[in-house]
Amino acid sequence: MEESVALVAVLLCILIAAAISKRIQGTIITLPMIYTLLGLILSSRALGLIELGLEDELIRIIAEVTLILVLATDASRINVRMLIRDHSLPQRLLVIGLPLMMIIGTLVAAMLFIDLTFWEAAVLAIILTPTDASLGQAVVSNPKVPVRIRQTLNVESGLNDGIAMPFLLLALSLAASEQDPLGPSYWLSLALAQIVFGILVGLIIGFLGGRFVEWGQKSGWMSKAFQKISLITLALLAYGAAELVDGNGFIAAFVMGMTAANTTRKEETESLYEYAEVEVQGLMMLTFMIVFGLVMLPLALDEFNGLMLLYAVLSLALFRLLAVGASLIRTKVKPVTTGFIGWFGPRGIASILYIFTVLDEDLAGETLIYNIVMLTVLISIFAHGVTAAPGAKWYAKRVEGVVESEGTEMQEVPEMPVRGNARLEG
Repeated sequence: MEESVALVAVLLCILIAAAISKRIQGTIITLPMIYTLLGLILSSRALGLIELGLEDELIRIIAEVTLILVLATDASRINVRMLIRDHSLPQRLLVIGLPLMMIIGTLVAAMLFIDLTFWEAAVLAIILTPTDASLGQAVVSNPKVPVRIRQTLNVESGLNDGIAMPFLLLALSLAASEQDPLGPSYWLSLALAQIVFGILVGLIIGFLGGRFVEWGQKSGWMSKAFQKISLITLALLAYGAAELVDGNGFIAAFVMGMTAANTTRKEETESLYEYAEVEVQGLMMLTFMIVFGLVMLPLALDEFNGLMLLYAVLSLALFRLLAVGASLIRTKVKPVTTGFIGWFGPRGIASILYIFTVLDEDLAGETLIYNIVMLTVLISIFAHGVTAAPGAKWYAKRVEGVVESEGTEMQEVPEMPVRGNARLEG
């Protein structure tokens, strides 16, 4: 009976979100905000209709499958040749801004939280580094925002979650070594092996899987429906195969997506990506509603304090702005553009799901890390959601009269697909 009530409650919430999805498009209300609130209402902090915990198998399955497919599809959106040739701004954000934000976040966390070791502070900073463009969908989908800036945020968001994973594994290993007699060399060797084997498996399955789908399409043996299902299958296969050889399955899924997308024909890649996006958006909806709003957030609400709030605000605003500002030096972008890119770096799906990797390590400071991440993501969902539409309009007006010769941000660049949240909102 309780399971039936829970199922009905979740389905009704999905219908409620669907009913208003088009009406809220372009407003200060976003679907992630709705999902989070609905999950919180269903939780023990409100109606108490669903009783689930972090240890429940369902939560782990949703979290792991969502992260696998998000990493794979995000990577599959990125044309590497196009990125290298035409997109210098996201290159700078990923090569300079990403590690710089990790460093700043680590140093500040180590100073503010005496209960965290240095490497636990690094774990916290790395988890809060990846951005989630879907939380500010109005920014990357507003045609009045210069295409180069929209694509900068889009490409950065598509790659920084996968790039952050190896850094997270290394930091987790060093944090675990601080409370283990085996020492850092043992834990580092394990982490490096996971990274290397994850990359190798991803490359092999991405290349061979892409060729397999192309063969199915050319030969006429594989139906169109199964061609489209293939990206999901390959992502899960890469994860499982990597785990079999003690590699990291999430890294394998990310590398697989990028490899398959960049070694197959463009039209085939787009077909596979667009199909997988539907499933990914459904899983992301469940993640925000059930995993975050229903299970994770209620556990942390009573633990928030002023120091956590300070770090969350600094991470969302100051750390990001400093890292973006440093990475865009000598690019000739205007200060308003630096501020715009600096603010619109929401923390969302990757930060939520990377927490499960931390919980698996049983660190001494994992509860504090958990609570800070929950608070930061909660603030980001609402702060970036509320400011996305008006912020995009304001910025578009500020650069409206700028011509290409005056501003780097006005240069035309080829577009890459945006994470499909716009389809659900539109």
